[in-house]
Amino acid sequence: MSEPASAPFVYGGDSFSAFPSRRSVVHSTKGIISTISPLANEAALKILRDGGNAAASLPMHDAAVAAAAVLNLVDPAMTGIGGDAFALFYDAKNKKVHALNGSGRSAAKAKPDDICRDLNIVDRIYGTIPPTSALSVTVPGAAAAWVDIVSRFGSGVLSLEQVLAPAIDLAENGCPISEISSYHWAATEDELRGKPNGIDLLKKDPAAPLGHRAPRPGELYKNGLLAGTFRRLAEHGKGGFYEGPVAEAIVQATSSIGGYLTLDDLKDHERLGSDITEPISFRLQPQAFRKDGSQDDKAIELWEHAPNGQGIVAQITLGILQALEKGGKIPKFGQQDHNSAVYLHALVESLKIAFADGSWFITDPQATDIDPLSLIADEYLAERASLFQPDRASVVLSPGSPVHKTSDTIYLAVTDPQGNACSFVNSVADTFGSRIIPPGVGFVLQNRGAGFHLNHEHPNAYAPGKRPYNTIIPALVTNASDGSLHTVLGVMGGAMQPQGHVQVLLNMAVFGMNPQVALDAPRVCIGVSLPGKSTDPSKNVDSTVYLEEGISDEVVQALAQLGHDVKVLVGASRSLFGRGQVIRVHRDATFDGQRVYSAGSDMRGDGASAPLI
Repeated sequence: MSEPASAPFVYGGDSFSAFPSRRSVVHSTKGIISTISPLANEAALKILRDGGNAAASLPMHDAAVAAAAVLNLVDPAMTGIGGDAFALFYDAKNKKVHALNGSGRSAAKAKPDDICRDLNIVDRIYGTIPPTSALSVTVPGAAAAWVDIVSRFGSGVLSLEQVLAPAIDLAENGCPISEISSYHWAATEDELRGKPNGIDLLKKDPAAPLGHRAPRPGELYKNGLLAGTFRRLAEHGKGGFYEGPVAEAIVQATSSIGGYLTLDDLKDHERLGSDITEPISFRLQPQAFRKDGSQDDKAIELWEHAPNGQGIVAQITLGILQALEKGGKIPKFGQQDHNSAVYLHALVESLKIAFADGSWFITDPQATDIDPLSLIADEYLAERASLFQPDRASVVLSPGSPVHKTSDTIYLAVTDPQGNACSFVNSVADTFGSRIIPPGVGFVLQNRGAGFHLNHEHPNAYAPGKRPYNTIIPALVTNASDGSLHTVLGVMGGAMQPQGHVQVLLNMAVFGMNPQVALDAPRVCIGVSLPGKSTDPSKNVDSTVYLEEGISDEVVQALAQLGHDVKVLVGASRSLFGRGQVIRVHRDATFDGQRVYSAGSDMRGDGASAPLI
């Protein structure tokens, strides 16, 4: 006789955490997977173990795709096959960083005049594409990225069917949903119920409105439609997504409400695939910032994707901070200066300048002749640093307005016994993306197109077949002296991503924190505006500086006195500060320099770091 059903526990909601908590760093000599879901971790570990039995090098990149597919199931508000994906790969044998850009393009038959006419937009400078409009949907790039990662960078031992098997099994047989995932799901369930096919992403419950609701923490959730989509991709490769029933469902769902995507747009992406590009590195001298030399003082290289990703914003910020220290405009910092008013003021002002540049210069690299390396050249950084005022806050409007994009994303990090690494992001942009769910496929479509400008003079202006400004950015750090792997790093959450990269990296490199403490430390996030994503639609530029609870009242008051419009966020609103993963590498001198991985996973998420043994 089966046991009677019982109610699961209830997530604390806005309380975020009822009691103080802590996490320890996770260590391993063989490899680590760090994601926002333990279920995704286990899927990746299974792939690592299965592939490791037959391959000289473990299928780390296969494992990353396996984890990403599971995350599509357990956290669909943040990620999915209907979105985009970016990845950085570290090749330990050759000490080389590779980049894969898996972002999609706008509809080839939609012109700016068409967009403005359909939306009744006259003022193109301030007009935006609504994030839940079919016009915001760009071609999903994630499916092609998954296939390309497995075929180009995978072990060659495991098939795509084997890689997707854990996600398919969970989708068909059910998986329990974690607390924060359930919280964001529940916050959107009313809107999903009102959308065509929206109940496909909800749980059946006769007592709920229209018989469906979001799964609660600990409840099982199934998505047989998504399992079918994954099976088609596994069997037919890219053609299983960009042709046939899935492609037809995407076009039907968008065209029926005024979208311009066609089957040809999807086939073109299948043909073109993901772009294998050259990442950009920026050299950071941590010892330049410190009062003492107690921490590792070797130079490191921060690797980021070239535009259309926003990783260069993190590099510009670090470059401005270095220029300020070199020019004597900011002091050297000791551990006691972490999150001090002096440090945060310098950080915030540097971020403002960096985002002003990024919001103007970041666009589809095939649609501009702007050289991103020119933005991190010493002479240019010194010029931009000259805008800094140590005694007051400023508003930086040139060359472009700053951006804040409140998007939702997953990040995962993987390392293996040979020293290889994968830094991977997958996103549907906003929470549940465009909220457009094609029939019979079990996933939502992203809304990256809302990030286009409609002003034709802007480099990131809407154009047919163009990639928009994309917020998702994985990062890698290498040692400048020999090119060896230093850190695998990512912090997700719209414009928080480059801000998180800077803060977490400086927490480790300058303030001497371990990976877990570096993630736990309270953060700052500047709030500004991007088309379709304004934090406050009444403001052309949102100058709010959001501070996470844990930053002292004294610092909050000091920043306000400098002229910053400060706001302290507590409870569940702390999700603005993102969710990160970090895997740090060091060598144990007492064991002949044996490699040791040390990982942290953000306490703002549901995840963890899991070691391979």
